Amino acid sequence: MNSVLITDDCHPLLIAGLERTGYRCVFEPSITLEETKRVIGGYEGLIVNSKILVDDRFLDSAPLLKFIGRMGSGMEIIDRAAAAKRGIAVFSSPEGNNNAVAEHAMGMLLGLLNRLAAADAEVRKGIWRREDNRGVELEGKTMGIIGFGHTGSRLARKLQGWDVQVLAHDKYKSGFAESMPWVRECAVPEIQAEADIISLHLPLTPETRHYADAAFLEACKPGVILVNTARGACVDTEALVRLLERGHVGGACLDVFENEKPETFTPEEKALYDKLYGLAHVQLSPHIAGWTHESKRKLAEQLLERIVTWRTSFASAVQ
Repeated sequence: MNSVLITDDCHPLLIAGLERTGYRCVFEPSITLEETKRVIGGYEGLIVNSKILVDDRFLDSAPLLKFIGRMGSGMEIIDRAAAAKRGIAVFSSPEGNNNAVAEHAMGMLLGLLNRLAAADAEVRKGIWRREDNRGVELEGKTMGIIGFGHTGSRLARKLQGWDVQVLAHDKYKSGFAESMPWVRECAVPEIQAEADIISLHLPLTPETRHYADAAFLEACKPGVILVNTARGACVDTEALVRLLERGHVGGACLDVFENEKPETFTPEEKALYDKLYGLAHVQLSPHIAGWTHESKRKLAEQLLERIVTWRTSFASAVQ
């Protein structure tokens, strides 16, 4: 009882804080999903990052579980309805890495516009080509942000002062940009028609899977640059590669992918990703947008605060 299983790496302050609260923490950052299923029956708390899928069947094996903590924001790995049915509290810490994601999106975009990866590689080989590496400025461009939650709104704030027109859409919000005069709320078709750059900040749900498919991308302004630091499956990779090759999509900055385990690629996937990796007008990174030293600490701090607050109120209710 009062044991918490931590299934991924975390800042030490999370463990120290939980232990001060009275929990016994078991830190198993290398544990697999199957191993977690076998042992979860003895735990009151569970801390996950991304590799543990907490579905209804998983929860059948966890009769003592009282809370689940998600380090980050992607809640598609937790069946919240199934957890609620069992009276299990669920916490996340989306504010912990929203600044890191916004900065990474800006870095990828500036790197792509200024050909930094190609120029760096050439200089290291003794190649000195200035004209071929002439860049494009962000000033004067129109950027569309789809999804105006923690990361989308933080990216919009980063763009203040860059002389960029920001168009923003969020299906579930209105009036969200009233404090940002450089941001205009609008519908998706307006973003598709006007935006030079579109940045996705969507959760992965059945509704957003392949959100950026062929039809979406073909409706965008020719030469549009797509930025995805959200979830890989929000973009139809095959459609994106095809439109990048055609030139209708002028570039892409991708930190997330539909399959993030190259060792599991099918022959078809390998051929597709080889095409993507071979394109000069893409900027790629291995799902590290929210992966900074600062975000590691902030994720732990915010998750700990929510768990401690809940435990205090839970204990008071029981008494």
